[in-house]
Amino acid sequence: MPMKMPFGPKWFKSINWNMPNAIQAIIPGYESVATALMKQTIANNGVATIPDLRELCQEAEVKFIACQMTVELFGFEHSDFIDGLEYGGAATFFEFAGETDICLFI
Repeated sequence: MPMKMPFGPKWFKSINWNMPNAIQAIIPGYESVATALMKQTIANNGVATIPDLRELCQEAEVKFIACQMTVELFGFEHSDFIDGLEYGGAATFFEFAGETDICLFI
């Protein structure tokens, strides 16, 4: 996916920085740089941060369901996640999703 720089003159910001995944994988520290650039882009555009959005969702009593299989597959513990998170498989999610007005699957 092309990236745009969140800093510099307008001509520099307008460049599409197309980086193939193979290049991204071999550059040490690329993930950290990409994360920092994304956070700066979010801040520059006045978008709420991920922690802020998560907190707003928790206040609005949004139901979070983590994929139990993925959690187990990657060896995570339930203590690695935020409080109030539920765990379930696809059947759990689809049962819940079918009864909602709005649903977001990430």
